[in-house]
Amino acid sequence: MDELRHYDYDLPAELIASEPLAQRDSARLLVVNRHTGTFTHHKIRELPALLRSGDRLVLNDTRVLPARLFGTRTTTGGKWEGLYLSSDAAGRWRMLSQSRGKLQVGEKIAIHPAHGEQPSETSRLELTLVTKDDDGVWTFQPSLADNAVELLLRFGTVPLPPYIHRALPTADDWQRYQTTYARRFGAVAAPTAGLHFTPELLQECRDKGIDQTYVTLHVGIGTFRPIDVENLADHRMHAEWCELSPEAADEINRTREADGRIVAVGTTSVRTLESAARDEKVQAWSGETDLFIRPPYTFRAVDCLLTNFHLPKSTLLVLVSAFAGLELTRAAYQAAIDARYRFYSYGDAMLIL
Repeated sequence: MDELRHYDYDLPAELIASEPLAQRDSARLLVVNRHTGTFTHHKIRELPALLRSGDRLVLNDTRVLPARLFGTRTTTGGKWEGLYLSSDAAGRWRMLSQSRGKLQVGEKIAIHPAHGEQPSETSRLELTLVTKDDDGVWTFQPSLADNAVELLLRFGTVPLPPYIHRALPTADDWQRYQTTYARRFGAVAAPTAGLHFTPELLQECRDKGIDQTYVTLHVGIGTFRPIDVENLADHRMHAEWCELSPEAADEINRTREADGRIVAVGTTSVRTLESAARDEKVQAWSGETDLFIRPPYTFRAVDCLLTNFHLPKSTLLVLVSAFAGLELTRAAYQAAIDARYRFYSYGDAMLIL
């Protein structure tokens, strides 16, 4: 099933969730049983009852950067918009960039402060275009020497996905497009399956004997880029930095040795675990992973998956199909559409057992 056309589906536009629900844990949950091929309908808050004592949730504790920037071209006055991706050792920024007209190497962008304050002459931020790379990622040199996180907190805003048609994020977006346990700045998109968890729900899981382990994967450019080849074997996955600590590896291995299940919360947790997997165990691991999980794939570290509903023809949908099977995944998506589930980042979820 390496042809991209197998991972397409039709979604009514009204099922795309553009706003978060009032309560994180009130989202609907489609439970998919891989062994029986059946579906049942629940709520996220029922998760402790749907799992077993001895299971372990694995959650991605990445924190979303305010990576979206707005500015003005100093040569033309034209509007500019960019998305920060990462920094190199020289302090240069790798970014996606969009403007009217073509930017030229050496051109400067004056960045608008995100919070409306007027910077002094010594605190203005300008970005100078250094190079245009073949993959559409451009390199800019910031005029200020502060680290990238500090500058983004001053000048950036929430990088909402393009299907949430909102010119600027709301106050709700600043809070809700972030998990309640986010800790390590580095992502340009939220690990959306984790958006459903409240501290109370996590505590209910612990009270049931369902412990939690945290890993980190900084969600990057791959989330925004569609697959543009028909044969999946030709797709080049952009690398994302992830880490699984020695303590986390020990917790996961002890759970599996005790016949507990590893429940990955989100596809980013899956990629981290599988990148660190060695013959049915995981090892402490840190670095960039370009692992592209597609059918057929033998999962070595994940037993269950909690995930949101993903875009057609996306690497995330391909991963889910590798875990649940393509036909069962297609049937589950159709069942969710028929039942009017909400899709994508602010949408409902699916638990695959």
